[in-house]
Amino acid sequence: MNIDLKLSKIESKIKEPAFLENKGLSNEVGYYIFDYDPKYELKVRNEVSRLKNKYSFDSKYPFSIVEFDLYEIIIEIIKDEELLFEVFSLEQEEGLNETIDAIIDLLQLNSEDNLIVNYILDKTPNNCVVFLTGVGKAYPILRSHNVLNNLHQKLDKVPVVLFFPGKYSGTDLVLFNTIESVNYYRAFPLIL
Repeated sequence: MNIDLKLSKIESKIKEPAFLENKGLSNEVGYYIFDYDPKYELKVRNEVSRLKNKYSFDSKYPFSIVEFDLYEIIIEIIKDEELLFEVFSLEQEEGLNETIDAIIDLLQLNSEDNLIVNYILDKTPNNCVVFLTGVGKAYPILRSHNVLNNLHQKLDKVPVVLFFPGKYSGTDLVLFNTIESVNYYRAFPLIL
């Protein structure tokens, strides 16, 4: 499907009563993936921004859109912990792989206390649609399956849409159309 047509279908989809009631197919929690060719990243960002502005808290609509840029969350947490310069130093001294491992440990990405998931939970109001963005920017620190699997267990009061620069088959995510994942996903394609 042409990217402009696919983007144009987002607004009508998120306004559907079943979507807003947070029911996916067969009444599972409503988690969705909007996959797209990474070359259209700027078009997708523009549409997300337009929708977020239109469906803001002070709008006339019965719901708002709350965007969580996963990369920006990582940076914010590192800054809040006052570790930004330490991260820069670690990368210079130890290299990228050691730095990534240290950030993963700091964010507790592989634990029940995943700081990114907790951040999203703490800042998600009722009557909203959550847009998760920044997947490509957050790679290789953060894998989208990690966030989805952990968030799916804890956030069920609002629908969640992950904007994914790559392909989603319904079970597998392929980041940037080249980096395959072997994890199972319980999310639905937002636009078929």
